[in-house]
Amino acid sequence: MKRIAIALKLRKPTHLFSLNLPPYVKRIIFYTVLILLFAAEIFRIYFLMPYPGSQVHDTVSYVYLLNQSIVWIRVLGLLLLCAAIVIAFRNGNTWKKIFFPIVLVGYAVVFFYFNFRLPADKIFHQPVNKAFTVATSSDMERSKLIIGVVIEGKAKAYPIQLIGYHHQVMDTIGKTPVMVTYCTVCRSARVYSPVVNGRPETFRLVGMDHYNAVFEDATTKSWWQQATGTAITGPLKGYSLKEFPSTQVTLDSWLRLYPNSLVMDPDKLFMENYFKLEDYDKGLMRSSLVRRDTGSWQPKSWIVGVTNDYSSKAYDWNDLLRKRIIQDSVDELPVILMIERDSASFHVYDRRVNDSVLSFQVADNKDLLVDKNTDSKWNMDGVCVEGKLKGKTLLTVQSYNEFWHSWQRFQKHPRIYIYPH
Repeated sequence: MKRIAIALKLRKPTHLFSLNLPPYVKRIIFYTVLILLFAAEIFRIYFLMPYPGSQVHDTVSYVYLLNQSIVWIRVLGLLLLCAAIVIAFRNGNTWKKIFFPIVLVGYAVVFFYFNFRLPADKIFHQPVNKAFTVATSSDMERSKLIIGVVIEGKAKAYPIQLIGYHHQVMDTIGKTPVMVTYCTVCRSARVYSPVVNGRPETFRLVGMDHYNAVFEDATTKSWWQQATGTAITGPLKGYSLKEFPSTQVTLDSWLRLYPNSLVMDPDKLFMENYFKLEDYDKGLMRSSLVRRDTGSWQPKSWIVGVTNDYSSKAYDWNDLLRKRIIQDSVDELPVILMIERDSASFHVYDRRVNDSVLSFQVADNKDLLVDKNTDSKWNMDGVCVEGKLKGKTLLTVQSYNEFWHSWQRFQKHPRIYIYPH
């Protein structure tokens, strides 16, 4: 037993630096692992944020795998680095004693910034003090754009200037939990049910994929695309959240229909962040990521998107501004798009009434439309206010105001409407 104990004491540790390998092979292995350690910390954030070249390719699955493996990469890299430092101070020359600690400090700096400063959820926070005010008492400017939602007869308005910063707001309308989301880089608003597999779920913002926000659920760590509500990677890949109907109009337009609506208040902790989005509604931001291109069919051009089952269609915002109304069909769904005098509040309705497809024109009173079928007059809320069809209401069709690059990327087989000039 004594001989065995002596032999164990004399046995050399079998780490990388004690392996019987040529010195240059050990160096290659060591520096490869070291580069991997730094690259893993950087790329897991780089490909999830809007840095030059980061959103061009389909990298989300690889970044997800990298995030799932980051702990093991850190353990391996740091063990080798610490072993190198110990050996350097025992047997190394002066430059090694200086170089390896500097590398360790450098990694600590990279680790700090790419884990506590640059991740999306460290930049954009959910509201801490979430509160709502009855519209009649709200200080919100009536010209501000809101995302309006009605569930169980209860109406709530979420100003885009606020949710644009937060990216998501978890809330309850009536007794129904909702997840109100907005991606400023895509100009995409979506309202989802946060219930997954029958259980309420919580989400955090992890970054973006092709410039669209990506959320991670707390239970399975799957990643979800904001524009589609679909899990794009992880255990729940392919699962889709239920979407609730929503409307984008000015607060003034919304209150015509829902004067008792609640309006989300700004959280005073984030007033500076809200202020930075003051000009977002009108597309006048300085950043090219969120500034509107006033031309047509450019990546940052505004469009109105309409979906019908498995089909989608995009309409040029400029055409809608010029013509005030656009009449078309999405597959077999006849629709009319209209925009109010404020040049911001738009509506899309089903043109069918009493089994007839109505055809409209703008009335002499610019706030009204006239259907050519019965000469009845309709307001911008889709209600017939005068004529044979008085009291009839057009059904609302879900639609979105979005950047063209977003609609083109995330809609299946997107088509465009070319206005006949």
